[in-house]
Amino acid sequence: MNYLPTLFLDRDGVINVRTPGDYVKTPEEWIPVEGLGEAMQQLSVLFGRIIVVTNQAGIGRGLMSEADLEAVHEKMKVIIKQAGARLDAIYHCPHRSDAGCDCRKPATGMALRAKVDFPDIDFAKSWMVGDSFSDMQLGLQLGMTTVLIHGKEEESEQLAALPLDFRFDSLAEFARHFLIIEHGLKR
Repeated sequence: MNYLPTLFLDRDGVINVRTPGDYVKTPEEWIPVEGLGEAMQQLSVLFGRIIVVTNQAGIGRGLMSEADLEAVHEKMKVIIKQAGARLDAIYHCPHRSDAGCDCRKPATGMALRAKVDFPDIDFAKSWMVGDSFSDMQLGLQLGMTTVLIHGKEEESEQLAALPLDFRFDSLAEFARHFLIIEHGLKR
């Protein structure tokens, strides 16, 4: 591998257990997905940067505050660090879906902010891992390799129509297969 690509990760449903119809509003509600520590260890070695991009409309809906979100993210960062892994940055969109902002996925604002903060990011060598239609649209718009993590059944028809690169059941499964995937892509 001549370069270490950037990994963009969605949060809910990828890094932590998703709570359908609700938001993770407190650190106590944040539950890591199975195998998170080992997956993040492997990915920390294989990717030059690991960046979380997450829609958090609970803030815009008044169900939680920026401080609540920071407390949730602090727990997430501690657990990942204790596993011997890393996150380089976390970007979030606090807006509701009807706000018309440029940061709520599938809009590209969070990824473009990451590019400003880390100018060496090359979207053509980046990967977007998420569990939703909006995650995959973000990756496709910027020319990233897309990895769908199985989860949002309510979006299965929309997701089936997208030209995605890979589909896995979990972040841990993706991490286990990444070297095989990378080798196969370079042929």
